[in-house]
Amino acid sequence: MHVIMRVVRAVIGHLRGRDLPLHAAAITFYGGIAVVPAAVLAIRLAALLAGPERFLELTAGPVDAVPSTLGADRAARALVHAGVRLSLVQAVAALVPATLYGEGLRRAFTSFAESAHVRSSGPVRAWRGRILILPVLAAGPGLLLALLLVLPFAANLLRKGGWASVGGVIVSFLIVWIVLSVLLTVVYRLVGPVAPAWWASAAAATITGANLSGFAHGFVLFWAIPVDLGIPFGGFEPVGAVVAIGLWLYLLHTLALVGYVTALMVGRLGPPVE
Repeated sequence: MHVIMRVVRAVIGHLRGRDLPLHAAAITFYGGIAVVPAAVLAIRLAALLAGPERFLELTAGPVDAVPSTLGADRAARALVHAGVRLSLVQAVAALVPATLYGEGLRRAFTSFAESAHVRSSGPVRAWRGRILILPVLAAGPGLLLALLLVLPFAANLLRKGGWASVGGVIVSFLIVWIVLSVLLTVVYRLVGPVAPAWWASAAAATITGANLSGFAHGFVLFWAIPVDLGIPFGGFEPVGAVVAIGLWLYLLHTLALVGYVTALMVGRLGPPVE
């Protein structure tokens, strides 16, 4: 508990005076551009590994579990089919906006890494973020396939209702937690200008991944609630839906940034001593 409180105080102290909401909003902008290209690339590569027909079978259950509000299920199904049919030219073109996400992360991580105690190796070189995000994109198809191999089990539990649905949510939470923890560990270690130790990155990524998984499932629950998202926007539901997605992405990126700062602070405090 003493170590945990030291880390919490160090993170809060490091964030004090820094515009965390602004940086989270900036990454959300980059992420909004990159999310669809990155998704279709991961789907295309995963379909090549598993075979298009087998991949469509694996995605059928999770896609059917997506709420139908505002056509979210149809959008998910269209995304899967677009990724499976992605041509080589389209895949190469998608790399440009997909790697833009690495640039956004690199810029934000640099701002939070620079302090009197932790210094980056030089000025912001955003192009490095584009290159360093490539291993994350390369790992995406394998992690997606691993996710799809287990998610149908959770989707089947959700369809049964009752306590089986509770078990399905728990299984889904754990699967997404593991996948996000792996991705965040790589991101914290490779993309930032200051690379925390692997153990520090993994520790921070595990905590952050649990929170992100919870927020992601909360977003699915929110999407299933029959509310009129267009009320604040003059009745334009599509506008309300886009804003809602942007807000959730903003919250997820806020947590991800705090996770990177946590990895830096944990690394500074040193490995646990038994």
